[in-house]
Amino acid sequence: MPTLLREDRTFIEDVWSKMEKKLAVTARRIQDSMPYTTVDGRYNDCQESDRAWWTNSFWTGTLWHLYRETGDETYKHYADSLETKMDQVLHGYDELHHDVGFMWLQSSVMNYELTGHERSRQRALLAASVLAARGNIAGGYIRAWNSWETDNAGWAIIDCMMNIPLLFWASEQSKDDRFKHMGVMHADKTMSHFVRDDGSVNHIVVFDEKTGEFMDNPAGQGCESGSSWSRGQAWAVYGFAQAYSWTKKTEYLATAKRIAHYVTACLAQTGYVPKCDYRQPADSSLIDSSAGAITACGLIEIAKAVPPGEKQLYLQAALAILRALDERCAIWDLSDEALLTGGTSQFHLRHTGGYEVANGALIYGDYYFVEAICKLKELAKP
Repeated sequence: MPTLLREDRTFIEDVWSKMEKKLAVTARRIQDSMPYTTVDGRYNDCQESDRAWWTNSFWTGTLWHLYRETGDETYKHYADSLETKMDQVLHGYDELHHDVGFMWLQSSVMNYELTGHERSRQRALLAASVLAARGNIAGGYIRAWNSWETDNAGWAIIDCMMNIPLLFWASEQSKDDRFKHMGVMHADKTMSHFVRDDGSVNHIVVFDEKTGEFMDNPAGQGCESGSSWSRGQAWAVYGFAQAYSWTKKTEYLATAKRIAHYVTACLAQTGYVPKCDYRQPADSSLIDSSAGAITACGLIEIAKAVPPGEKQLYLQAALAILRALDERCAIWDLSDEALLTGGTSQFHLRHTGGYEVANGALIYGDYYFVEAICKLKELAKP
């Protein structure tokens, strides 16, 4: 296992103490809400306006981390309630999409792993079946979004690398390799068509839905086609590291490392807080703290997988990011319920309705910040 230095352990303990104290206050107010961003310092609630929004289980996941670390049953109660509320979405087919992994990994899978609750296992397996059914066998990928929402036949996105762990989990639980085969199919296609030689990645790739042939790579949430959207880079680092953890395919670990090397080189130039896009114009002030937290989680996973001589390289890079987030983006007082500011939903803010955030709070940024510190707490145990 990676070795943590004394100063690393002190930092981890200090940040966790601040997280636990603040989240205890936030949880008492928002309880079983579905927050996305803060408005005037208070987290909003998406459960009435858009219960199927892809981020609606990140607060649930945060509650499960708190329950695991503290044993406080209040967090379990709120998390259970949120998971039950999501049944409306799980059984409403038209609302389901490629992000069911995000929505049920952080709720039902975490619940089952911590409590053995059988209903949670069933929910997660149903969500995995929905995700597997999105697989285009002829094209070799899992399709993004829905045709009845927009004309995007043949579209796949880098984010889905973070959803396919649900398929690997489902294979293990069901003793059925069909789920694993679908996850491997998509990871292989992503590895060959999304990841560039220098370790940067595309956000979106459009394939011919009948042949799987590459057709286009639109800009997506980055600056432009061919740019380097930092959260997409983070999904790729963490996603391929997890794919390796589940499959032990060495190509996935090598890919995670290649992307990580590119990202850490970019971060060294920005003081370890990511730009929204690593290739955005020099006059842009957009940053994305959520990309930093996700990247840190991925680097810790790589550190667990590489030989002893390489572990410190990835572990210290993760700690450099987390220290930068603590110093430059964290809000430890109660002026804002978010843990992190400096989150940006996408480079071009195109829409309205409360989902477009520039240098503000994002619930998934908070979640992965907590997850990264919890991973390090686990490593710090004797």
